[in-house]
Amino acid sequence: MLLKNLKLANFKNYADLEATFSDKINCFVGNNGVGKTNLLDAIYYLSFCKSYFNPSDSQNVKYREPFFAIHGIYALPDSGEEQMVSCVFKRGGGKQMKINKKAYSRFADHIGKIPLVMISPYDQDLINAGSDMRRKFIDGIISQTDRTYLENLLAYQKAVDQRNTLLKQFFENRFFEEAQLRLWDDQLVRFGQPVFESRKAFLKEFETIFQHYFRLISPSGEQVKIGYISQLDGGNFADLLKGAWQKDAYAQYSTVGVHKDDLDFQIDEAMPIKKFGSQGQQKTFVLALKLAQFEYITSVRGTKPILLLDDVFDKLDIQRVRQLIHLVGSDHFGQVFLTDTQLGRVESIFENTDIEHAVFTVENNNLAQQ
Repeated sequence: MLLKNLKLANFKNYADLEATFSDKINCFVGNNGVGKTNLLDAIYYLSFCKSYFNPSDSQNVKYREPFFAIHGIYALPDSGEEQMVSCVFKRGGGKQMKINKKAYSRFADHIGKIPLVMISPYDQDLINAGSDMRRKFIDGIISQTDRTYLENLLAYQKAVDQRNTLLKQFFENRFFEEAQLRLWDDQLVRFGQPVFESRKAFLKEFETIFQHYFRLISPSGEQVKIGYISQLDGGNFADLLKGAWQKDAYAQYSTVGVHKDDLDFQIDEAMPIKKFGSQGQQKTFVLALKLAQFEYITSVRGTKPILLLDDVFDKLDIQRVRQLIHLVGSDHFGQVFLTDTQLGRVESIFENTDIEHAVFTVENNNLAQQ
């Protein structure tokens, strides 16, 4: 899918904006704080029905305005057939996603329609933050390529919430009923076991792709690995749940399941990259993860995701920047949107290249093509 046109109304700092884009690389250039990243976030909304940065829709509405609206015109790269995707949020009225003016009954039905990969400085949290970030990372990839996985994941999360509510009721009312808890245990096993199997199979394939991209962009040749940590590796899921009943009753939440899974990022001789990797190694590790995400989705879906690069040139030397641009500017990649603070750097990157691109300056809550 190619984003041909974007319209914003009252989205973050933009009261009214419309832009038409190149099919290849689009560069948003401006000082820090002018709203470059907000443009990427609007594009992200149209793929995932939510912000990449702020989970509260109401906080993405322009100050003192009652709503925001994001409209995108997409074209299929082969046929050129166009589709209009819209996301509208009204204070007090909720959020609605539409495709060709037809509203979705569930946001989950839209996930995967417009494959997209976002690379941002916040991705460093994949290494430094808690396990939930790493689970969301792999869930986001698999959900764009496997509808059954997404349905199982949503059903599992709902079952965990219901089981946790029951455990709190047990604690507050000082009683414990095995039959009720076993009903939710059955649901966790029914939906959680296939989630575990899908994650395990995915990581086996994904790690090879990730290692390829790490070697491609790393000058040092370090060895890297991704380990999968899951309680389900330790035995039968139903038995694990039953064995944790007493612990869960005291904790008032479910302590066993795939909602506790994690990834172990390793470098050279199975050393945790969080502790033993330099800043440069960690940055390269995360960039390789995201490029592997792009590659995996492309191979499974047979279509190239839109790629968003937010301020990725920071702390990279100009040679490495040019290498990255030539990589994403190749035919292997599709449409790209990137942000940078230096117009001169962007112009120099594309000197003596035939890569199709468009440069937009962002200033005073507006967008102007150079």
